[in-house]
Amino acid sequence: MELLIHSISGPIVKIKGETSLFMNEMVYVGNSKLIGEVSAVSSNEAIIQVFENTTGLKTNEPVFRTESPLFVTLGPGLISSIFDGICRPLDKMEAVSGSYISRGLNIPSVDIDKQWDITLKVKPGDKVKEGDIYAVCSETSIIEHRFIVPEGINGTIKSICSNGMHAAKDIICSIEDDKGNIQDLSMVSRWPLRKARNVNRRLPPKVPLITGQRVIDTLYPIAKGGTAAIPGGFGAGKTMLQHQLAKWSDADMIVYIGCGERGNEMTQVLEEFSELVDPKTGKSMLERTILIANTSNMPVAAREASIYSGVTLAEYYRDMGYHVAVMADSTSRWAEALREISGRLEEMPAEEGFPAYLPSRLSAFYERAGLYETLGSRIGSVTIIGAVSPQGNDFSEPVTQNTKRFIRCFWALDKSLAYARHYPAVNWNMSYSEYAGELQEWFINKFGNEYTQYRNEMIKLLAEEASLMDIVKLIGADLLADEQKSVLDITRVIRIGFLQQNATSPIDCYVPLEKQFSMMKYTSMLYVKTKELLKMQIPQSAIRDSGVYELMIKAKFEIPNDNIEKFSQLWDEIKKKLDAVAENYK
Repeated sequence: MELLIHSISGPIVKIKGETSLFMNEMVYVGNSKLIGEVSAVSSNEAIIQVFENTTGLKTNEPVFRTESPLFVTLGPGLISSIFDGICRPLDKMEAVSGSYISRGLNIPSVDIDKQWDITLKVKPGDKVKEGDIYAVCSETSIIEHRFIVPEGINGTIKSICSNGMHAAKDIICSIEDDKGNIQDLSMVSRWPLRKARNVNRRLPPKVPLITGQRVIDTLYPIAKGGTAAIPGGFGAGKTMLQHQLAKWSDADMIVYIGCGERGNEMTQVLEEFSELVDPKTGKSMLERTILIANTSNMPVAAREASIYSGVTLAEYYRDMGYHVAVMADSTSRWAEALREISGRLEEMPAEEGFPAYLPSRLSAFYERAGLYETLGSRIGSVTIIGAVSPQGNDFSEPVTQNTKRFIRCFWALDKSLAYARHYPAVNWNMSYSEYAGELQEWFINKFGNEYTQYRNEMIKLLAEEASLMDIVKLIGADLLADEQKSVLDITRVIRIGFLQQNATSPIDCYVPLEKQFSMMKYTSMLYVKTKELLKMQIPQSAIRDSGVYELMIKAKFEIPNDNIEKFSQLWDEIKKKLDAVAENYK
């Protein structure tokens, strides 16, 4: 039966009458064959959301079935590419239609005609099962692409090609299963966007994702395979913090999703990543990065699909045994797309107009993160870090509150800190990490029990400072006891010398854990030493005037990351100054 358009409302197209369409089926809409997906079906109606601009679309134009769900084409060539929300390569689309992308372009994610130099890992007669690697190639100079036997295929290698150059569409090997059926495998495969890829088992998150950002690694760490949210108002630095995490985290790969972002921000991402050198390999950052750009002027339906595109690509490389970090910026604009589509579907709105299924959609996204043993018994992970843009900086709005239900790391950004040039503008009194306890064993094995001691002391001092600042606002700092003044002075060192980081400094933009630990250690030693002097009736003002706090603050710039032994020299200088103060008051 021919399917015809009955009505059009923005990205929503309706078909009247009984159809055989199924939920989430991919279709081509209209004479221009715009890509769409079935979002609702009933006995007398089907509703399709179109991922392209529907301007000019008319009623009674045909709708063409594909009888398959919306999918992404997976294979070598994904890395270093930039895609739209439904994984179409923007550079290929530009080559076909120019700077203004035409509608109805159906271009696969990877170039199936491109030649790759493959190395075989199996031979005829070998027994293989789902998840096994049958060949590899160098996708970039950083990432080895591993071709994996698809899920549900088990058997014997019947025939196989030779090592060397082959097109992505060529048959690499044929597998004969127990029933005598032959399965031909090439370098490319397809996977539904909204379906999570299967694994053997989920593992507990026991290893931290090292970011080089002190406020995160030390106070609010995230595990590999963890989930985190970065909420903050306009100008608080969400995008810049995600850029820092993408640049410096020790993930093997980055999938950056610009979901409803401004076009100039995505341009900045492209320019920065192409110029940036990966600190681990010395190669370009783009050689381990996939970018998905759904800018604010692109269709909202594609924005809704963009985060599923990103996490599907992340799972694909996780199955190869890589640790992948997904940066979603921002999930609030993704939720706004959900709200717009829901309104056009005339669904009953919930709080602030968002659909009632907002929590379930958020959970479906964040639950695809995790540390896993894959089908081939490799260990890989997907870490999801989503930015949230609450309107009016109101953290009680629905997207932020529902996100908190499904993430375990909350890095709350504070506009007042950002305006004071304190970056990252993570508010230490509002943020939390539920991974801190699970990662404690890892940190203790690396640094000993002192690590937990110094971290807890730092958190306690910052909480005490917050209480003291309420008193200072009423009576002023001069009327505080010297012990309280000492707390304010040492927390100033913690705030400016430890929590604040300079992204433009070659030394301070990324700080290894060893230096972070030394900074905590010597800050704690300074606090202990000043308390000893206070017990000798030496005034806090004299300790402050000695300049020891400034010395500790400047250490983050003056002590190189690869020469932390200099902290002992710094401590000798600080101790000499404090001894001089004590000598003057004898």
